[in-house]
Amino acid sequence: MLCYTQKLAYMGNYMINRDKTRRERYDEKKQNAETYPISIATINFMHDGNLGYLVRSAACFGAECVHVIGSVPDRNILNAASGTLYDYVKINQHNSPMEFLDFTRKNNHKIISAELVEGAKPINSYNFNFDKHVCLVVGNEESGIPVEILNNSDKLYIPMPGVGYCLNTSQ
Repeated sequence: MLCYTQKLAYMGNYMINRDKTRRERYDEKKQNAETYPISIATINFMHDGNLGYLVRSAACFGAECVHVIGSVPDRNILNAASGTLYDYVKINQHNSPMEFLDFTRKNNHKIISAELVEGAKPINSYNFNFDKHVCLVVGNEESGIPVEILNNSDKLYIPMPGVGYCLNTSQ
């Protein structure tokens, strides 16, 4: 049994030594961390903190990269929201939706858009195929995913049986 004076905490199956800095713990965990042939793409957020949360999610779940279509805020803005994980996930910036689409074609990425649009399938019935890199695109808070990307992707939605009908893109 652990006591408070040991400065140890459990996180899932991991024992965390609180005598180390967050960066030291991340560096240590990175030695055995797994990544998957998946990335997340987003349109420039109106709230830069959301990009930090998305970077944090990508790092925690093993995504290789976050693609940002539009501007990427300074590191000091991403720092707190990402849990300082921005150095552990590659961030690719694309100036336009067409530039992003060119990148995905050249790199043989499968694009899947998470959007509430006609013809979208529920995510729980979609047959994901990871034979090639999968890029999940989430939209801007107000404008969603550009039509150029929607027209070149499979479209999915997340069923929400509760009162709400739309998640924040960083979720």
